[in-house]
Amino acid sequence: MKRSALNISLKTLPAALGIAFGLAVSCGLAQAGDTDTEGFHGYLRAGVGSSSTHGPQSCYDLGGNTMKYRLGNECDSFTEFGYTKEMVKTDNGVSFVGTVWVDAYKGSSDFGDAKTGLSKAYVEAKNLDFLNGGIAWIGKRHYLRPDIHMLDLQYINMNGTGGGLDKIGAGPGKFSYAVFKDNDTNEINPTTGKVVTTNAALRQNFIYEGLPVNPGGTFDIATSIISAQGENKHNGWQVSAFHRQANVFGGGNTVGVQYGVGPGTGVGGPCCDRMGPSGSTLLGSDVTRMRIFDSLWIQPTNEFSMEFVALLQTDKSDAKGSSTWTSLGVRPVYAITNNFKLQMELGSSKVTSGTGGEDMRLTKITFAPTISAGKGYWSRPELRAFVTYAKWNDAATAAVNASNNSGPVYGSNTSGTSIGIQLETWF
Repeated sequence: MKRSALNISLKTLPAALGIAFGLAVSCGLAQAGDTDTEGFHGYLRAGVGSSSTHGPQSCYDLGGNTMKYRLGNECDSFTEFGYTKEMVKTDNGVSFVGTVWVDAYKGSSDFGDAKTGLSKAYVEAKNLDFLNGGIAWIGKRHYLRPDIHMLDLQYINMNGTGGGLDKIGAGPGKFSYAVFKDNDTNEINPTTGKVVTTNAALRQNFIYEGLPVNPGGTFDIATSIISAQGENKHNGWQVSAFHRQANVFGGGNTVGVQYGVGPGTGVGGPCCDRMGPSGSTLLGSDVTRMRIFDSLWIQPTNEFSMEFVALLQTDKSDAKGSSTWTSLGVRPVYAITNNFKLQMELGSSKVTSGTGGEDMRLTKITFAPTISAGKGYWSRPELRAFVTYAKWNDAATAAVNASNNSGPVYGSNTSGTSIGIQLETWF
């Protein structure tokens, strides 16, 4: 990697990064907040179903740069769980807290021989006097990964192995800095046994969050600076800004604007090409991603709740042109009793062709009677029965078949139906 390339990459960062960083550093340090809390916690989803083509449950998705509406439309099994424990508390009040989690995923209804991995293994040092009560940490962890629940879209995800200073009070908000090592492997010539290059990238994250901007509303900014470490590889960056509004009809609303360049788009990186971590360092500055979204959930009464999303995302590159994903979705929920709900989810997505072809379109609707731990939208566990119907156009046929967990079962058909049962819980 050439030094001049890094300088060019850094110069293209928006001025907002410098302003946010300068504000955070100049305002001093205060009490930081917690992330993982003491005890055993986790998440689990699992289920089984069938479809109008018989065989395994089918799921309906346009693949590529999109995410699917998930109610009655998840054909996989996933769990993650672990424990957080205070290991040592010193005489001067410093607390050392360790967290270890494992996870398992299988792209079918049966966990079976699903590979188990270590998703968290880190230690925090809390209440450090020289940080005025701040937190220092090192290890592997989940880091800033809010999501649009009904799409299962973590619109930013900074997970990884590294270290940093977390949620340190800085003026009216909180500042975090972390450094991670992504794609930390070498490419080795199988003939000579010599190292050819490395895929590794050094990622720095700057976050300033919780800045009050209106009654009940706050502003966050999160940035990744990615420095490729291999020869002929590319640097990148992303900057994301969010306005979060509390107390909206008993719920909340998030509006986000995001822009990434090269590896900062997340393309070719961890699951689902998420923005935040390093994508492929083979991607140059011609590769960009811009995303704008509005994610809303409300709970105006004990019985009625709803989630809504509107999203536009454009991916550009010299090789593939410009493609835009637009999506609208809504999930209304009505609790008939304390432990029984009726849910419906309607979502529609369109993806334009980067080469001038016909747009791909898909709409799906799900009805799901649900046994739940409570009336609230976020009450879990939920035990669901569901029926899902999807309709797509001819241009989307190949994408729907390619992204279906059960294979290209729909052939040239442009609609399908699935039925099944599913569990979702967090604890």
